Amino acid sequence: MTDVTDVAARRLDLAGTRAFETAGSGVQRRLRLAEFNREWLDGIWQEATKGQRVEGVALAAVGSVGRGDAGPLSDYDLVLLHYGRTLSADEITRLADRIWYPIWDAGVRLDHSVRTVSQCRSVAADDLTAAVGLLDISAVAGDAEVVAAARATVSHDWRANARKRLPQLTEAMSVRHQRHGDLAQSIEPELKEAHGGLRDMTVLGALAEAWLADRPRGDVDTAYGRLLDVRDAVHVVTGRGRDRLGREDHDAVAALLGYDDPDDLLADVSDAGRAIAYALDGTVRRAGQSQRARVLRVGPRRPQMTPLGYGLFESDGEVVLGSGRLIDSDPHLPLRAAVLAARANLPIAPTTLENLATKCADLPTPWSPLARGLFSDLLSAGPGLVTVWEGLDQQGIIERWMPEWASVRSRPQRNAVHRHTVDRHLIETVVHATGLLRGVGRADLLLLAALLHDIGKIPGARDHSAAGAPIAEKVMRRLGHSEEDVAVVASLVREHLTLIELATRRDHSDPRTIDAALAAVDGNADRFELLLALTEADAVAAGPKAWTDWRAALLGQFATAVRARLSPATPAVGHPEPSLVPDDLVSTLATGEPFVDVVSNGGSYRIDIADRDRLGLFADTAGLLAAEGLVVRTAVLRTVDGIAVNEWHVESPSDTVPEKARLVRGLTRLATGDRGPLSLLDRRRQFAARPSGTSTIGTPGQPRALVVPGASTDATVIEVRAHDRPGLLHELGITFAKAGVSVRSAHIATYAGQTLDTFYVSDFSGRPLDPAKVAQVVAVVIDTCDGTA
Repeated sequence: MTDVTDVAARRLDLAGTRAFETAGSGVQRRLRLAEFNREWLDGIWQEATKGQRVEGVALAAVGSVGRGDAGPLSDYDLVLLHYGRTLSADEITRLADRIWYPIWDAGVRLDHSVRTVSQCRSVAADDLTAAVGLLDISAVAGDAEVVAAARATVSHDWRANARKRLPQLTEAMSVRHQRHGDLAQSIEPELKEAHGGLRDMTVLGALAEAWLADRPRGDVDTAYGRLLDVRDAVHVVTGRGRDRLGREDHDAVAALLGYDDPDDLLADVSDAGRAIAYALDGTVRRAGQSQRARVLRVGPRRPQMTPLGYGLFESDGEVVLGSGRLIDSDPHLPLRAAVLAARANLPIAPTTLENLATKCADLPTPWSPLARGLFSDLLSAGPGLVTVWEGLDQQGIIERWMPEWASVRSRPQRNAVHRHTVDRHLIETVVHATGLLRGVGRADLLLLAALLHDIGKIPGARDHSAAGAPIAEKVMRRLGHSEEDVAVVASLVREHLTLIELATRRDHSDPRTIDAALAAVDGNADRFELLLALTEADAVAAGPKAWTDWRAALLGQFATAVRARLSPATPAVGHPEPSLVPDDLVSTLATGEPFVDVVSNGGSYRIDIADRDRLGLFADTAGLLAAEGLVVRTAVLRTVDGIAVNEWHVESPSDTVPEKARLVRGLTRLATGDRGPLSLLDRRRQFAARPSGTSTIGTPGQPRALVVPGASTDATVIEVRAHDRPGLLHELGITFAKAGVSVRSAHIATYAGQTLDTFYVSDFSGRPLDPAKVAQVVAVVIDTCDGTA
């Protein structure tokens, strides 16, 4: 037996410090340690039993020693097992003392117990932690049949009581995660107890042992090995059996593992934690689904599939792909699935994600308008974006969309104000920015700037804002944005720290301070509002240290001062003139039927509609399109010489091509007062969630209706910003009609799920509205958008 005085030194020597950076050395190191642990403990057993075979008694190990993956200085968790028949209670106690005292004398931390097989069963029934630990029990010395009996009994009970145990396990896991945090987001990660830590791998094994779900392999095992290697290095560097990678140990642990930069070590640790956490969350869902499937019920056990559109369904708390969908025929399908899942705050099923990643073709470069619109919808989804983005990232889909993402993925942030890795901070910023969309004219550009504002935090970058601007330009061009939009987002990325620095470090009364803010936005009021919203979202996402009441008040005061210097006139939202109906088709209107033309645009459709202008035509057309299940992306409506000439750009979630004849019939019936074509609209409204009007994280807040002063001499211009929903344009049209207002033209746009609609309205005599009428119309428009009208 090894002398007790050099056990720790021997274990550290077996760790082989010179081989830590060699690929595959971790597995061999832990095999050597496992062999040593068993040989040393077997030697203690032989001395305690004087070399005699004791029937029905054994020394067993649980925890890392039992699994054979203990670190150089890991604790020993041992159980002296017996049947209670071979030796008396006093003899068992004396035998235990002869085993425990040499271990204590060696300075090894020991968790010990003496139990019969039946006691193991009772303890496992009463103590969830003990039950999970006993699932890994393994024989060290003595009668191995006793250990096998205990393990078989505990495992049988674990499977039999899975229905009761699963809720207990998930609750205990949630409490532990809340206490120790998320390993992937910590600068001082708790390698064992945190979400994504080593303990979660034990939970995965326990779920598999209950026959509720298969244990994930592949990437998860690689991640587990990486965390074990880091834990081993922490033991060697600190000389203690710690499981936390402290700041003071970053450099030494990184050097031992062969990293040139400690940040690269932290990034790999974060990646490993994310892989384990993602696998755990998915496996827990699988276990819950499996348990629900076992519930006795009458009739066939068909899965409950709620259609979401585009061949996607909600099933048992996940978004799944229908079996009939030709996955390789639509390169936009990953985007569509992500949008639907994020809006519903549901994860995408792992199998569906894998199919989307491996079978869907890459999006053509530059992206189409449809792809850009879907991406904006995804970014605007709110808190549900976090889980969905993580799933896409785990499957490599994000890097296919944006190869630049790899450089910031899991990158640590050592600034004390930050609580997340770079990539997670970017997503959190996007989520917080969705609560500020009503204050800006281009919601899509705000969300893109939020996604890219720290994209320059790459190794070697001195000024991440300056480094990030050209990267943002590259991403924006790949997404197919106009050069004007590219320039705006690049400017926002470059200047995203300017306003908070000026507000908190400069004198607001000094004109040069205001000049610096104006220079950052090229004197553009719309860009200033975008930069201001980005500044707030960035600070809130960073954490409470970055967004205090004091900093918020200073930024608000500074914004007021800057706005006072900007031009008060707000330019109207401009759109190109719509294409007029050719002269040879105008005669169609003389027959009493409207003119309708549908043009496919590769996944979306342009619908040209011309009809005689009448009160309520705008509302009827918008309502009919919504009733047909079409989503309006953009529209331009004009009235020319008594003829309404409309151009609608729509998308069909059901993949059904809009039928010209059906639209013509619907418009004709509506013109006669028949409301039948709108009957489906009420049903669609039932399934459309209406967000709260109270501004919170991830909700844009109250709808807004603003009068644009000086935008027109012969009409009142009203700009409406609200959350888009089925039938909203129809409701607004009815509101205008009931208010006795004529819509002369309308410019409809949807950015990231938010409407930015500009209406040119007049009274029935063709004059602009008087102030009292304006106030009335604005009030009812807000009520309509809020759903209270």
